[in-house]
Amino acid sequence: MDSQDLIRLEDIYGAHNYHPLDVVISKAQGIWMHDVEGRKYLDFLSAYSAVNQGHRHPRIVRALVDQARKLTLTSRAFRNDQWPLLAKEVCDMTGYTMVLPMNSGAEAVETAVKTARKWAYQKKGVPQDKAEIIACANNFHGRTVTAISFSTEPLYRQDFGPFTPGFTIVPFGDAEALEKAITPNTAAFLVEPIQAEAGILIPPEGFLRRAAEICKANNVLFIADEIQTGLGRTGRLFACEAEGIRPDMVVIGKSLGGGCYPVSAVLADRELLGVFKPGEHGSTFGGNPLACAVARESLKVIREDKLVENAAERGAYFMDKLRRVRSRFIKEVRGRGLLIGVELHPEAGGARRFCEELMKEGLLCKETHDNVIRFAPPLTIRDKDLNWALKRIKSVFRRLA
Repeated sequence: MDSQDLIRLEDIYGAHNYHPLDVVISKAQGIWMHDVEGRKYLDFLSAYSAVNQGHRHPRIVRALVDQARKLTLTSRAFRNDQWPLLAKEVCDMTGYTMVLPMNSGAEAVETAVKTARKWAYQKKGVPQDKAEIIACANNFHGRTVTAISFSTEPLYRQDFGPFTPGFTIVPFGDAEALEKAITPNTAAFLVEPIQAEAGILIPPEGFLRRAAEICKANNVLFIADEIQTGLGRTGRLFACEAEGIRPDMVVIGKSLGGGCYPVSAVLADRELLGVFKPGEHGSTFGGNPLACAVARESLKVIREDKLVENAAERGAYFMDKLRRVRSRFIKEVRGRGLLIGVELHPEAGGARRFCEELMKEGLLCKETHDNVIRFAPPLTIRDKDLNWALKRIKSVFRRLA
């Protein structure tokens, strides 16, 4: 079957909950992907940062295959020989003392919310069922009913109510609003260090540090959702490190599975994750040996291949080049590391048409919030590949002008 046949089948039999570009990928390696007709594309999205290590990294694939030949699932009814090793390695790498494994990012966010509420009742003395969590406008923390309950995006909420109570929204980057929103029942503040889905929005300098100080002064947990920004994407292991803060909890996922398997986790110290007793929370697949073997190798690749450092260097290089692109359509180029957004003026006619033209040039990226093009290539990318991409970006902006 060719691409059009497969697109037609998807449109007939698949729920229409996505609006993908009309390219049908059949294989990939490193930073390159190929469609069913054999056309080659440079991946400039990395599956929303789930493929930081590049597609099918040989070491990660080997870990997946080797483990699949031995043991794939026990559930947590029994112990396995991979989860304890992953737990120790994650803690050693991040400095936290406990980790709770899940599968998807949304599950990890739900876990963080449950942890914060349980801590508030058991440790802070908040009255039962009164715990409040503060989140930011324009956030994206997943698609579960609870996650969309504190979303401000109408598209994510329409026709999905009634919603989970217990959430307060403040403007992103406004420390004064955060301080005013705190009550004796506030359990936690949940924030993305950079709002990726909202258009690569970076808060004012000092906001995260001030927010952490406010939380500490009020006995409120500071929870960082680093699912997209973490594990090297922004040129730091965690984006919060740019302001020198250590959140009480960190939520990770996406590239923890190296693009080969869904793995997520909540990181915290014993005082927080120690609130759980057997049976109070869990997941059949969370901490399964296949996921753990993949995650262990994924973390080793990030560290040993120096992907954090590469993201910092290549990101600075590429943003400098992008800011020199002359086009009346470009409003702003912003980002950290290799998480970059190019915001367009409204008269540009939306970001999607640029993404469609870039696809024709062999560069795959995606629009976000109508007017922003997101560039997030695998962290293995080199300057010559970025130059290859830049040439095509310039060509498309010239053509569409």
